[in-house]
Amino acid sequence: MSAQPVKSIALCADDYGLHPLVDEAVRTLAQAGRLSATSCMSTAPGWKLAAKGLQDLRGRLSLGLHFNLTEGHGVQPDQSIGSVIARAYTGRLGRITMVHALEHQLDAFEDALGMRPDFIDGHQHVHQLPQARAALVEVMQKRWGDGPGPWLRSTAPAGRLWREPKAAVIALLGGWSSTRLMHRKGFAHNRGFAGVYGFDAATPQDYGRHMQRWLAEVGHGALMMCHPAAAPVDGDAIGRQRAVEYAYLGSEDFSQALTQSNCLITQGPLTWLFAGS
Repeated sequence: MSAQPVKSIALCADDYGLHPLVDEAVRTLAQAGRLSATSCMSTAPGWKLAAKGLQDLRGRLSLGLHFNLTEGHGVQPDQSIGSVIARAYTGRLGRITMVHALEHQLDAFEDALGMRPDFIDGHQHVHQLPQARAALVEVMQKRWGDGPGPWLRSTAPAGRLWREPKAAVIALLGGWSSTRLMHRKGFAHNRGFAGVYGFDAATPQDYGRHMQRWLAEVGHGALMMCHPAAAPVDGDAIGRQRAVEYAYLGSEDFSQALTQSNCLITQGPLTWLFAGS
């Protein structure tokens, strides 16, 4: 037995609702106790049907809104994250437009699940961009006032992960700024973020090496993202990588990595874990 204290962390599967193979993977991993949360795309055409698959997992799995500005789901053209970032930093996203988009997606989430989201984050981290983060504060205060609202995703890197280029870029594009804003406004949020890589793991073992590095850097109250699917998703930019992640997350290798790093994947409501961040 290690003398080091156990680190309670959250593992969130992003993009629930994007595709049935993503939804299947999330439900299977949640039932196996391998996930803490899933972040839901209420803009997806199949969202209402996908939401029904979460009913039996409520209480075990935290359910959040994955605020989306880039994925058109084939219904409308996708917007590149580069163009969204450029518009955000030149003041062209529009705060009012962002408020309306966020409220519309929250309404769709709540209508399908009959509950407010446990948390809010962003697809490709758009929630942390200028104007988008201002809209998030406005909507949080409008809907939940001084009461405990959903917790928010901070992308400020855990430990020394800020040294990794992609994690540093995400943090520079709004991770550090939005985290300071969350703290200033008293919004609950995670303490450190992990799971960022170039979607370049060819095998579950390759992904496992990334995981071992992340687990070594996270502390108590950290959040890690993942993007599993039960099989490769045709037409998705990271479709093959999703299946690789799924294979590893369901494996004994992942269980051993958690034990060796003294990390515990926390289940159920996570507000207690992030309160006072």
